[in-house]
Amino acid sequence: MYSILLQMAASQLLILNKKQIQQKIDRIAYQILEDNLNEKEIVLAGIWDRGYKLALRLEKVLKKISALKITLLRIDLERESSKLIASTDLDESHWKNKVIILVDDVLNSGKTLAYGLGVFLNTPHKKIRTVVLVDRSHKIFPIATDFVGLELATVLKEHVDVVMDVEGEEDRVYLS
Repeated sequence: MYSILLQMAASQLLILNKKQIQQKIDRIAYQILEDNLNEKEIVLAGIWDRGYKLALRLEKVLKKISALKITLLRIDLERESSKLIASTDLDESHWKNKVIILVDDVLNSGKTLAYGLGVFLNTPHKKIRTVVLVDRSHKIFPIATDFVGLELATVLKEHVDVVMDVEGEEDRVYLS
């Protein structure tokens, strides 16, 4: 078991450590606040599971730095499906006519964010913004990110692994 762990560590390159991730989250939270100075409420819509964990962390910072009312929304997607199959933990009355901030951990092809946006297309809203911790710039969907922690040029064979818990104790971003 120990040799397997050593092999895994040797094949991974640390991109962001715990402190750097928190700095990125803090900066994104301030950008969200600046983008919504005239709002009283926003909806943080996190794509399960790492996007939702990132949304939880953003919520925590936003509550410290602002008086915004924040509604946290969990989006569950069927990522392997060729069509949009999604569910949320709240009904649409919670995001109707509000600012929606769609949150995910890594933007690769853009499919996950595109499907996440699809959840909101039939409901009126003020605006939708997107947040990702890491943008790999391999988009095949016409998705733009509004708030990005790190833009990273990678080759398609490489994989970005985000390790994040709610409390931030084990935060790491690896390239493998």
